[in-house]
Parts: sequence; C-alpha cells; structure tokens
Amino acid sequence: MADGRDHVVVTAGEREPVVVTVDQQDQVVVTFERRDYVLTPSPGEVILPAHGRMIHHDPACLHLTDSHDLPRFPDPDRLLWRRLIDSAPSDDTAGRTGFARSIGLLNGAGSPLVGPCGCVLRAVSPTQAAALRPWPLDDALAAFDRDRYTATLRDMEAAAEAVCRDFPWEDWPTLPLERYALGQGDSSQTKPYCYLLEFGSNALGSIAGGSAMKHLIYQRSQDGSWWHDPRYADEEEAWRAVRAGIVAAVVAAREGRIADIDSIDAIRSGPSLVAKTLRVYAPDCSLPVYGTDHVRHFLQRLTGQSASGLERFALRSRLKETIDERFPGWPYDLVVEFLYWWADPNRTQQIVKIAPGEGGSLWEECRAGGYIAVGWDDVPDLRSYADKDEFLDGFTAAYADEYNGYKAKISAKANEVWKLLSLRPGDLVVANRGTSAILGVGRVTGEGYTWREDRATYRHTIDVEWDESYAGRLEEPERSWATVTVKDVPAQLWARIRHAGRTPDGTDDPAEAAIAVAAQPLDTELRPIAEALQRRGQAVLFGPPGTGKTYTALRFATRWLGELSGELPGVDPYAEPGTPAFGATLAALTAAGRLTTVTFHPSYGYEDFVEGFRPVKGGTGGLVLDRTDGVFKRVCAAAAADPSHPYLVVVDELNRGNLPKIFGELITLLEKDKRGYPVLLPLSQEQFSVPDNVYLIGTMNTADRSIRMLDAAIRRRFAFLELLPDSAPLQGCHVDQLHLADLLDALNQRIRAHLDREKQIGQAFFLPNGAPVDSAAALAAIVRGEILPLLQEYAYDDYSLLASFLGEDLIDPETHTLRDISDEGLTTALYTELQIKGGTAQ
Repeated sequence: MADGRDHVVVTAGEREPVVVTVDQQDQVVVTFERRDYVLTPSPGEVILPAHGRMIHHDPACLHLTDSHDLPRFPDPDRLLWRRLIDSAPSDDTAGRTGFARSIGLLNGAGSPLVGPCGCVLRAVSPTQAAALRPWPLDDALAAFDRDRYTATLRDMEAAAEAVCRDFPWEDWPTLPLERYALGQGDSSQTKPYCYLLEFGSNALGSIAGGSAMKHLIYQRSQDGSWWHDPRYADEEEAWRAVRAGIVAAVVAAREGRIADIDSIDAIRSGPSLVAKTLRVYAPDCSLPVYGTDHVRHFLQRLTGQSASGLERFALRSRLKETIDERFPGWPYDLVVEFLYWWADPNRTQQIVKIAPGEGGSLWEECRAGGYIAVGWDDVPDLRSYADKDEFLDGFTAAYADEYNGYKAKISAKANEVWKLLSLRPGDLVVANRGTSAILGVGRVTGEGYTWREDRATYRHTIDVEWDESYAGRLEEPERSWATVTVKDVPAQLWARIRHAGRTPDGTDDPAEAAIAVAAQPLDTELRPIAEALQRRGQAVLFGPPGTGKTYTALRFATRWLGELSGELPGVDPYAEPGTPAFGATLAALTAAGRLTTVTFHPSYGYEDFVEGFRPVKGGTGGLVLDRTDGVFKRVCAAAAADPSHPYLVVVDELNRGNLPKIFGELITLLEKDKRGYPVLLPLSQEQFSVPDNVYLIGTMNTADRSIRMLDAAIRRRFAFLELLPDSAPLQGCHVDQLHLADLLDALNQRIRAHLDREKQIGQAFFLPNGAPVDSAAALAAIVRGEILPLLQEYAYDDYSLLASFLGEDLIDPETHTLRDISDEGLTTALYTELQIKGGTAQ
C-alpha cells in the first residue's frame, strides 16, 4: 500500500477474521516460548480495551470494538509488551495477572491485562521469520532484566561445584572407567560422571536426548558389552584415549586454545559432553552453549555472518571472541541466559499424541505422577542404545513374533518408541483415549524421556506438566489413533484438538487461536522439502506409484507458499487436503503467480519451458510465427519483480520429458551459486537469469524410470527425496476384518522380496479422494481395476509370481486368471493371505 502499511487478516477456524494494521518497515521478529512473532512496536503508549484482556498497539485493530475513545497506558521505552510476557509463561494467567495489577495495567472494567493482542505480537512460521529482521540487539539489551537471573546463576555455580567435589580435577588423569561410564548397574545410585553431566546437573544446561554415543564409551545394559570407537581393541584402551582427550581439551581451553580441541580425535564424537565439561573445569574460558547448531545460530545473530567452514570448537572459539567484544564484563553464564532469552534457537515445537495405556487405563496415575508412560518394556532404557539402528535390531529381536515378522510394522512400532527420545522441554504431549477423547495436554519438562526402573510395566516415560483444560472430544474421530500409541500431531489436527477443549489461557480469542496454529513447524514429511529447497533451490520427489508425490508437492505448496502469502485473499495455509479451502488456496496461489504447475511429456520442449516461436494470429487474420516466453521464463520475470515472495514451480512427471532439451542453458542457472548470473538466450538474444526466490519441485515415478537413468547434469543440480509407501494414513482403517495398513505392509514386503523397492504399491491406491476405502465393493474395484493390472505389468503376466503376491485364493496360476469371487470373498481372501499369513513370500 502507498502508506507503507499492510492489513493482515488472521483467521481461526470458522470465526470472523481479525484485521490489524501494521507498519511493515518497523516489523521485527522476536522469539518467545519456542515461537516466532512479528512485533509491531509500541508508539510510546499502549491501548487499554474496555473489556478485553489484551494490550494493543494499533488503534485500528478490530478487537477494539468497545469504543473509539479508549484509555492509554504510558510506554515511554516501548518495552511494556516484553515485560508483560516475561512476567509469567503464557499459560500462567495468575502470574501475569499479578504483574498487571502491580503496575495498574487494567482494562476499562478494572480487570488486569494478561497478554499482547495480535496487533502487538503476531505469530508467524519459522519460514516467515527467516525472511524478516530479528529484534535488534540494543533493544533486547534495554529490555533484559539481569536481576531475574541472580538465582539461576547461583544454581549454575553450585551445580558446577558439586561436580567438581565428586570428580576433582586432579583425579582425572587416573580416573577409572567405572567412575565415568553409564550402563554399569543402576547409574542413578552409583552416579558416574556421565550420569551427573546428563541428568544430575540440569542447572548447567542440558545435553540430554539422543543416544549414549555422545558419552564416547558406555556399557550396554542389554548384554553387558561395551560400546566405543572400534579403532580401539577393548574398553580399557578406548577409555585411556577418551580420558586423555578430555584432559587435553580442558588444558587447551584453560590456555585459550579452544579451537585446538577439534584436533583431538578421541573425543571428536562427543562435542556436547566436552563442551559441558569445559563449563565445569574451565568456566572462565568457555561458554555453556553445548549444541553446535546453537553456537552457529548465536554467531549468525550477533555478527550477521554464517561462520560456515569452521569446525565445532573453532565455532565456539569464534563465539567467545564475539561475546568478549560485545559483552565486556558480563559473566559467561549470564550472557548465555541473555542469548537464549533474546534469540532462542529452539524454534520448533513437537506435538505428539501418546495413549496412556489401552483405553486410557494409565491416565490417572500419569496425571497424578506428572508423566506419560508407554510399554514395550522388553527393550530397556532407550539411552542405552548406540543409535537408532542398534535399537531397531534390539526391538526386532524382542518383538518379531508379536508382529508376525512384518518388517514394516516392526519398524513402524520401533519408530514410535524411539520418537520418545526426541521430545524436549517445551514440546507438547496430547493424551488420548481411543480415537476421539482428549484427556489432557502436557508440556514436556525436565529431561523429557526417563526410563523408570521402579515401575512394574510401562517404564518408558516422558515427564510433563498436565493441563486438563484441553479435555474434550474431537468432532470427527482420528481413525489412525486406534492402532498407534505415539504419533505426530500436524498443525491441522492440533487446531481441532484446541477446538475440542479451550485455549490455554481460558479464552476463546480468535487471534490467540490463530497464533497456536501459525506457530506450528512444518510437518515431519514436509520439512525435508523446505530444507532441500533452501539448500539447492530445486528438489525431486521420487518413489513408487501411489506414494503421494504430487499430493505432497501440492500440500507443501499450500503450507509453505501460503504462510508467506498471508495477504492474498482465499489463502489458508492449514487447509486440509481434499477440502474446498485447500482447492481455493491452490487457486489463489496460482492466480497470484506464486504457484505454477506443469506436466512434462515426450513432446514438451524448450520452447514451452523457456522460449520459442509459436503460431499467433497475424494482422490479416492468418497465422504468423512469433517468439513467445515459456512457462519458466514468465515465472522468473514475475519473481524478479517481486523479490520478497517465493515463487514455486511444480513439475509433475519430470522424468517423462527430455530434460536436457527442455532445460537447455537453465541447467547452469539453476545452481544455487549461479542464481542471478545472466546468460544470453540464443533465440531472443536477451540476458536472462534465475532469481533467488524461484524454486522448483519435480515428481518422478520410479516404476517408470529410475533416477539412475536421468541425465547426470540434472541429478547434480537437484536434491532427491524418496517417498516410499507409508501405511500410517491407513492405521486403524478396516474393510470388514481386513486392516488396510497390514494389507499394504504385507503386500509390499512380498513385492520387495520378489522384485524391488521401486515396484511397491503406494498408500494412495487405498485413499480414493483422500479418504480410506471403507467398503468391500470399493476395495474390490481398486484391486481388480488398479492394483492387479499394475502387478501384471510388473510380473510380465507370470501368474505364478502374481499368486505369490496375492495368494492362490485370488489368482489361478494355471488358468492365468483372477478367480471369479464376490467382493466380500475377495476381501476375505486378502485378509487370510496378507493379514493372517502376513508378508511371508510364498
């Protein structure tokens, strides 16, 4: 708009839209409770509503419907918004109420205000936040209350002193292995060094999560064997090397040679453990930031530079130098508290549903104990496994019989359990009963995952603080919950769960409801696409038929482009696929030019994609040849004129076209480091370049053509993301007695055994119109008309091979025919062959 202001529409379910007016030039991104928000700065005073509970910065905010003559509250340093949200967590209404009363921050009815409206802080996705300016360091320093952290710093020092008392520095050169390593009996009683660092010194910051490999050497609780770097002959040799490496690292830090730690091979695989060790034994020489990604994030925020190419401790050395320059005289512990308050790198919040026992049988004890518990006790403490592969081997050995040898199901169930290790403080756990009942939502606390040896069963647990205000019932059941204990909760489902209960602060404010949805990270299956586009600029989704490649590309487009195109009417980034809102969003993005979809085929050429001569009507009514810009060239022109928004081209059936011919000189320009580099187009003699904000996603069916057959120059310039059959959307879905997820897993296990992974059957075959097939007639039609012809093609009409896929109750290998049976009989035959007999290839 001409005045530099923009009207942002925030929607929340079926509620009326909320329009706020913000000044784009002043917008900055702030982080709070793992969420990104766009801040509209205060004009020096805040607006107090007549009856609402939120402070306001914009007098045009549509939440201010009470009066046009509302009182103001002075805000001379323009930081009241931060003091309010820092006064207590967002779900602690009582805490914020107390703060508001203490300063007289009241609405027209005399009630204290407990939060900022969307016209103050508007939640945005991490993708949106990355494109905006961060909250300036000087502004943050002015708002930072050092006194709030006095007790925290005291606790940190006490925790470090406690470790030093138990493990004096002078003992380290001869410290025995049993005093160091996890896995030797009950570590919570013996408290070896690694136990204290991971679980007994939380005040110093956490290195919890992941496997025990970060400790460099440990004893496996399963069989008593030792894990260590295989270069060493035994655990004693490994321990001598690790111990010497830790001592050398502390000495190097004390001598100001932090970067030299990168050259100590014996401890190279344990950077977080070494970094926390430095906080204990060299506190004046290093910062208590243990994750390398966090170090890189803070460096980028403080310097504006990526510091790429530096190794782990060289990065830490660079950060220390920067801190010494920017924060003279500050204790390092306080600096780190400030950094996490100002620019917390923990942006993504996981939300998972976990059933507390069958039928919610464990809910009362989980609620009272402040945790959620799951079974699978035949695999012990997850942290005792070196990595996920070792855990999968242990899980398979323990549960192969229970799951009838279905490799896909065994892997899926193992993934459910392993998921627990990834949960961090601040993540959310939805406790469910069955497919509809929400019992409560818990915020992960402490170290997250805990193996509770004292429990008789269900020993895998996650520590949480429960909020039962979410209790309620989903309007429509989530069918997959019937057979899955641990499962990710995508943004759309989280919105439904919130609607089933109430918002965390007890209000039904539409802006607040919208914030909860907008703050969600990309779903697990979409995140790699965003990362690939950021890294390479273009990606290919490839896999067997029916794995949802085009569906996934379009779902990604609506979410990713939609979040960055909020001003476009008709755009809902969180619309459910298959709904009118999803179609409307695709149409709106396409109409605006942000999304372009094309399909390659054998006759598609350079003139279609870049430029070429096309017949057009001449002045005399005849046809003449005229040079015409192709699809991609037009997209690039639009993107160059609108650099603040991404433009996405989705190419379906990428491998059906002659790619070297179609792309021509674009092969060079697509490379990330060649973006913006001009080349002369041979036909038009124009200088042409590909802007940085143009992205491309291709889809490719590997049953038609392997990626190995693609031109090598194409392969080098694209990131390739494989989509394999996924039975998760079919979990809990049955046709009569036949469980569709088991059908898909068992059939694909047989196909892999006889053919290869590229010939598998995708889940989309059983999801007509996006919903699971639910009748014998519909399933029989799919098997006869879609799946059987595809398998016949794969088998080259070898009916013995077909029978090994589907069973001889369906296929007659002698007459080379599908047996003449009813729809119900076909369903029963599939049930007997592929669910009862399972995936065993006959």
